[in-house]
Amino acid sequence: MTSPQNLFVTCAPGVEPFLDAELEALRISKRERQVGGVSFEGGWRDIWRANLELRTAIRVLSRVGRFRARDADELYRGTMKVDWSRFLGPESTIAVRGQTRDSELDHTLFVAQRVKDAVCDQLRERTGVRPSVDKNSPTLRIHAHIFKDRCTLSVDTSGDSLHRRGWREIQGRAPLSESLASALLIASGWDKRQPLLDPFCGSGTFLVEGAWMAMDRAPGLERTFAFEGWPGHDAAGLSKLRDELRARVKPLGKRVIWGADSDPSVVEAVQHNLARAGLAECVRVEQADARSFAPRHGWNAQVMTNPPFGERVGEERKLVKVYEGFGDALREHAEGFRVSILSGNVNLARSTGLPNPKDWMDIKNGALDCRLLSWQL
Repeated sequence: MTSPQNLFVTCAPGVEPFLDAELEALRISKRERQVGGVSFEGGWRDIWRANLELRTAIRVLSRVGRFRARDADELYRGTMKVDWSRFLGPESTIAVRGQTRDSELDHTLFVAQRVKDAVCDQLRERTGVRPSVDKNSPTLRIHAHIFKDRCTLSVDTSGDSLHRRGWREIQGRAPLSESLASALLIASGWDKRQPLLDPFCGSGTFLVEGAWMAMDRAPGLERTFAFEGWPGHDAAGLSKLRDELRARVKPLGKRVIWGADSDPSVVEAVQHNLARAGLAECVRVEQADARSFAPRHGWNAQVMTNPPFGERVGEERKLVKVYEGFGDALREHAEGFRVSILSGNVNLARSTGLPNPKDWMDIKNGALDCRLLSWQL
């Protein structure tokens, strides 16, 4: 694959500005913010850095073909023009995802099937071996997107979603994705030096992501990517970059990152996750009820939390008292703090008794419509 490449980094809806800012910090130029992600031109080092260092991204896609596809034959011929041997060897497996809108070809499964047939036929003609399909863990994920009869074919350089950092072995009852947690931490305005406190810490997502941000630890440092299994991959170059990123990591030092949960089994799970993330000795977590939240006065900390809101965990009427007590604790003990709450239930958020938030942002947490509410107390 030659450089430069046309790349598209995907993210959750509403996260595009934060992803764009991350790419700018990586000195990626010629960016274009789009719905669902950011496009740019770059070479292999940019692909490596995007996969290793972006905290808010989900996947890094590389465009390999664009052509008219008004019918099944045009789609097949256009797919056959791509040299798939750049990505696939004799033992490789594939998975194809189709999307289509405002086009003659309007069935996504048919689009995916036709692209898959073309890829497999080309490899069989050239090598005598037809790649197998593996929908769960393929060597190559192919995205076929048709809009107004124009097909764009992209290959997924990431493999598993980039939110999978490798530290989360035990999940909470309603886990927040790592990439979304990072986006919310950035949106909250936390400066990475203030104490970071999460009194509803769940599986510890804000704690781990916040600690890694403060340490300047690349989120993808210890995981693998799809491109590592492609023919001709520059393993030495990637290894050198990983070493550079490891050398950049700073100790957390005296910075305070603290979490709590009222459920002792949750606290035990968080401690396990912290150990896997290399944070067992520097991030504190304890069993405590958020209604008893009493941080040290004068800390001017950032409270960043995702309380249960009656959609997947608990029932709304049972949670009102929890929110009321948490609001009382904030007013009594958190003067001067900045508080950010991810809420999927406006009525429960109002139960805190806090004034109208200074800032708010609509965000999708999976399929749930949520809002990040922020106050300066």
